[in-house]
Amino acid sequence: MRFLLIMTASALALSGCVVQNPAGVPAPAPTVAPPVVVPDAARSKARVVVNREMARRLPGANVAPYTDCVMQNATSAELATIADSASSASSTVAGIVSRPTTTQCIAGAAAAAKGAA
Repeated sequence: MRFLLIMTASALALSGCVVQNPAGVPAPAPTVAPPVVVPDAARSKARVVVNREMARRLPGANVAPYTDCVMQNATSAELATIADSASSASSTVAGIVSRPTTTQCIAGAAAAAKGAA
């Protein structure tokens, strides 16, 4: 017990000897990753791939408004992924479509199409 008391007292005494910031230099600011910028050509390619995917899911429908909803709710990184790899487009588009904002947009586009018909 006495040993434990001595060790605790020693640790407390030594902890006061540590210099936290000797030069008073501020800590470096955290770095933020730059946003992914999708070039127009890649954005256009992503639109074609999304349009094709939506047409596959909704054969015979005018999918342009639904494609617009997906494009509006996709992140730049997702658009770049869709443009770069058509093979993973299906799962990426499905993920975007499952978002509440995309679902609401698609529902609104469907209602507008139904009202116009």
